[in-house]
Amino acid sequence: MSTLIGLSKFIIVVGPTASGKSAVAVRLAKKFNGEVISADSRQVYRGLDIGTGKITKKEAHGVPHHLLDVTSPKKTFTVAQYQKLGQRAIRDVLRRNKLPIICGGSGFYIDALLYEYGIPEVTPNPALRRELGTLTAERLFTTLQKLDPRRAAAIDRHNKRRLVRALEIILQTGKPVPDVSLRQAQGKFSQYEILKLGIRLPDSELKQRIRKRLITRMRQGMTSETRRLHERGLSWKRMEELGLEYRYLARFLQGTITKSEMLAQLEKEIWHYAKRQMTWFKRDKEIRWVTMSKHAEKLTKQFLGI
Repeated sequence: MSTLIGLSKFIIVVGPTASGKSAVAVRLAKKFNGEVISADSRQVYRGLDIGTGKITKKEAHGVPHHLLDVTSPKKTFTVAQYQKLGQRAIRDVLRRNKLPIICGGSGFYIDALLYEYGIPEVTPNPALRRELGTLTAERLFTTLQKLDPRRAAAIDRHNKRRLVRALEIILQTGKPVPDVSLRQAQGKFSQYEILKLGIRLPDSELKQRIRKRLITRMRQGMTSETRRLHERGLSWKRMEELGLEYRYLARFLQGTITKSEMLAQLEKEIWHYAKRQMTWFKRDKEIRWVTMSKHAEKLTKQFLGI
């Protein structure tokens, strides 16, 4: 039985990075008396604002947002922790007769939240971690592809910490993270109605948005933000683990790559990340894909029966 209790409807807005899903979620929340619950694996960290595209007060237009700034970036935040806090947030929003709108691009987090499969609480194995840590990221990723293709499709193939942890769980439990379809979960969610909306744009438009947003973030002070995080004690190694913007900005600030190299590599990696996100979401046949917020509003109105 689900731990989520109360009213019976909520909405999920997913899509690749830079697709505009946050703006759609805010618009739906404003129109249908909702609150947004973030499903972003990096926006849970305090201080990672510009680099993660964390929504600003102005952009939120007064709509409450949950699961932002949950913990210090020096700490590791697990999907099991997200599952617990996310379900608590949904209960809280429903209890106040508001519409929960889960919004984000971390498909693994969203699946854990919705389908409540058990997230393995595997105790860290120092010896195994040391052994895996001697392998290259490429070798770790290749191994993960063989053992759990689904997890490999969504993971950052350059993030050794996440690759080691994924393999640690698989090797100690003897099985990959379960792939739960909506049909398999209906027994747990029979009392709920869930509308899944996906924002999908043509590749050419999404690439343009990624480039434009990267330039905007640089102008907003993304480099200064990264330097400030390091001055406050966030190690370069940890920034590598946090991935994408912080990984390449850390390398630039350490002088191992030039600014032009950083921007070129970052734009390429963000695009690859967007493709991994779509690979994850495309397997979910329950998602209703839209390109405009008006279409999302129409589907939401029908879903809510108003």
